[in-house]
Amino acid sequence: MKYEGYLIDLDGTMYKGKERIEEAVEFVKQLEKEGIPYLFITNNSASTRQQVTERLQNFDVPVTPDHVFTSSMAIAEFMKQDKLGKRVFMIGEVGLQEAIERNGFEFVEEDADYVVMGIDRRLTYQKLERACLEVRKGARFLSTNKDVAFPTDRGLVPGNGALTSVVAVSTGKDPIFVGKPEPIIMDMAMTKMDLPKEKVLMIGDNYLTDILAGMRAGIDTLLVFTGVTTTLEDIPPEERPTHTIESLDLWDIHL
Repeated sequence: MKYEGYLIDLDGTMYKGKERIEEAVEFVKQLEKEGIPYLFITNNSASTRQQVTERLQNFDVPVTPDHVFTSSMAIAEFMKQDKLGKRVFMIGEVGLQEAIERNGFEFVEEDADYVVMGIDRRLTYQKLERACLEVRKGARFLSTNKDVAFPTDRGLVPGNGALTSVVAVSTGKDPIFVGKPEPIIMDMAMTKMDLPKEKVLMIGDNYLTDILAGMRAGIDTLLVFTGVTTTLEDIPPEERPTHTIESLDLWDIHL
C-alpha cells in the first residue's frame, strides 16, 4: 500500500556513528521532494531537538526542528498531560533539561512531583540517592527509555535503562518508560503527524525498539538491515515486521 507519512529512527537507520547512510539520506530527500511528511523519532534524551537537527543537516538530510521528536520531548509532554504537578527532580543531560523547562516545569531537590531519568554521563551516587528518596516519598517515577546499552566507538556502554534499574531495584517501584518500544512516544508522534495509523509506516533498524514500538502502537513497520537487527532468524514468525528491506534505496514510496 502507499503510505502517506513516515516515522523514522536515527542511529542505525539514518547514520552509524559519524557516518551517514547514503541510501537513507537519499530516501528522505525523495520524501521531501514529493511532499510526503516525515518525523524522526529517537530515544536519545541527551541532545536537544536543535542539536539533533544540526547533526542531520551536517549529513545533508533535509530537516528542521519540526521534523524531530525525542524521548525528552515525549516525557515532557507526558507530564504536561498528566497534570500531577510542576516540581521535577531530574537525572539527565541538556536535552532532557531543555524539554522539561520549555514545558513550564521547575527543577527541585526535594518534594518533587516527578522523578525523571534520562542518560546522565555525570551521574553520581548523590543523584541516585535523591531520586530513590523522592520516589519512596511518592513522586511519580518516569524514564525516557529502557535501553540497557548503546553502541559507541569503544563498544557497548551502559544505557539509560541500566541506570534507571538502580532506582527501580532500590525502591521496588517500576518506572513509566516513555521512549521506544513503548507506545507512548509513538502515539504522541502520530498526533503530530495527524494521519490515520494505517497510512503511516515506522522505519527502523532495531527490532527490539523501533519495530516493537510500531507494532505496539498498531502501525505498519519496515525493518531495514543497516544497523542492529540484520536477520529475522531470532524473531518469531507471528511477531515479524510488516516489511523488511536491505537498504532504503530499495523502497518505492509510490507503491
